[in-house]
Amino acid sequence: MDSIDNLPRWAPSPTRTILSSPIWTEIDHGHGPETSESLGSESFEDADSQSSMEVETAHIEPSPQQLNREKLVLSFDENGGRCGGGGGADGIFLTWKDLWVTVGDKKGGGCRGILQGLTGYVEPGEAYVTQDDTLMTTLTVKEAVYYSAQLQLPDSLSISEKKERAEATIRDMGLQESMNTRIGGWSSKGLSGGQKRRVSICIEILTRPKLLFLDEPTSGLDSAASYHVMYRIIKLAQQDQRSVIASIHQPSSEVFELFHNLCLLSSGQTVYFGSASAANEFFTFNDYPCPQMRNPSDHYLRTINKDFDVDIEQGLGKTMSTKEAINTLVKSYKSSTAYQQVQKSVEEICQQSGRTVLEKKGSQAGFITQCHVLTRRSFVNMYRDLGYYWLRLAIYIALCLCVGTIFYDIRFSYGSIQARGSALMFVASLLTFMAIGGFPSFVEDMKIFTRERLNGHYGVGAFVVGNTFSSLPYLILISVIPGAIAYYLVGFQKSIDHFAYFAILLVACMMLVESLMMIVASVVPDFLMGIITGAGIQGVMMLDGGFFRLPSDLPKPFWRYPMFYISFTKYAIQGFYKNEFEGLTFPNDKVGGPPTITGDEILRNAWEVEMGYSKWVDVVILLGMAILYRLMFLGIIKVVEKCKPMLSSLMATPSKQSTHVEDPSST
Repeated sequence: MDSIDNLPRWAPSPTRTILSSPIWTEIDHGHGPETSESLGSESFEDADSQSSMEVETAHIEPSPQQLNREKLVLSFDENGGRCGGGGGADGIFLTWKDLWVTVGDKKGGGCRGILQGLTGYVEPGEAYVTQDDTLMTTLTVKEAVYYSAQLQLPDSLSISEKKERAEATIRDMGLQESMNTRIGGWSSKGLSGGQKRRVSICIEILTRPKLLFLDEPTSGLDSAASYHVMYRIIKLAQQDQRSVIASIHQPSSEVFELFHNLCLLSSGQTVYFGSASAANEFFTFNDYPCPQMRNPSDHYLRTINKDFDVDIEQGLGKTMSTKEAINTLVKSYKSSTAYQQVQKSVEEICQQSGRTVLEKKGSQAGFITQCHVLTRRSFVNMYRDLGYYWLRLAIYIALCLCVGTIFYDIRFSYGSIQARGSALMFVASLLTFMAIGGFPSFVEDMKIFTRERLNGHYGVGAFVVGNTFSSLPYLILISVIPGAIAYYLVGFQKSIDHFAYFAILLVACMMLVESLMMIVASVVPDFLMGIITGAGIQGVMMLDGGFFRLPSDLPKPFWRYPMFYISFTKYAIQGFYKNEFEGLTFPNDKVGGPPTITGDEILRNAWEVEMGYSKWVDVVILLGMAILYRLMFLGIIKVVEKCKPMLSSLMATPSKQSTHVEDPSST
């Protein structure tokens, strides 16, 4: 291999622009941990990677000599001009210099480099949209964007102004014909893949961000849809002087022609950075010309893809291995005048006076507004999603009809004592157990919540409040109607106050179990594993609730203390028992005993119910546990956020030449 000093120095044609708008980042998607889709992120993942090495986290760490010298800078001229060269007003510059990212290898114990010494920048005109379209499928396009506008835009804007902004953004992305079409999902047909991607972009550009990150905006789309999505993005970037960074997966030739700038990475190294039109000149100069009738992006990726180490054809009939070809291109770029010009431009941008550091994006709407909007949106979603509550309502009615007919009119015989206890146990445990049926729908909500929270639309507290108030009417509905069927068919105490307590306690149980499933969803986001986990937790609570094994018979070291007292089934059963048995009298069939037996005696002796406090205390305890679980959910989310950097540092070994990436909002 030739050394850098012996390589001919490539210089781009003087008639071509080296840096213009927008920038396009094409990532080598074939080499696992040595490829990435974003810069400065805590974690890197590539779903398309075929590498056998598993990557979970990446860590960026400064070396002593670089701690105060090299930073990731977001800046703009506070006087309205560009920091370096001509361009639009209020433009945003993004620069990265000598950026290294390393990732731990779980199998080998070492570390691998994802990014190795990258340097580049983005100019104005050239804010983060994920690869997956995590959208609320029950909403229409207009509703989804409008609700998001209410969450993100400041309270100083009127409702009509927010609605106008939402509709204007929809028109900007060419979705005006689909405004009243539901987004759709597995249960109903809705928008196409390209339209969903544009809705995701609409939501993130409502606040008119000056810097936008797009994670594979064309992934999963056909060539026509990809072209329309990218055409709209570039049109918006040119109109509003936005800075856009995008990773593209296998762009078609039409999509490739839309871009002006190109960054090619292989094994974490920069193969090329500059004008997209000059890229072919660069490859031709190094004896890797793009054949006629071939997509340039396909040719570039084929040349620098290390997954398949095949010989690459050069000019004059010569061949070279993929590794040799990559090394040749990397060295050629580093020795080129284009590389030197990029280094110079980065220095000039970072040294501009009057630089203002960007603040983190966050919702400008107040907490009350966020809670109100999230409650309304969640209520609509629950109403339209059949799997959330309506299917459960049908199942509950069927189960309560079964209970009512099996225990129909049990009256007040001695044998009805056991029957009443069994029927109430079924209602207290198995009906609430079915709350896990809505877990898949809630997991989808959690995905939306995660994306919107990380993008600064609202906080965890607003989400918890919105979910609580929106679900309450449905919890009352699925508790009162089936509960009334079972209550009156079985023949429990028929006074209205007894039924009211029965319904209130059942609602409290439903709310508590849903709160518990929120915690499960935050820890186990996969809906299948979450259902199994939630079912296991509820099974333990039922087993230790005092019905299958009386409290005095429970092993004391663990099951009696503390499990019996933290089991919500215990308080539900004892509340139902007190409500039903207090005030009743039953004939006593035991030989030698008194002719009758009171409900209080049954509670104390037969069921071992704690009679030192009122039945309303059981309701208060259950409601308190429901609130506690929701507060625990809030705490778990925040703890996970704080632990991510720590986990990253444990999983990765920092490179000696790693650069410092500074959070602009902390400067």
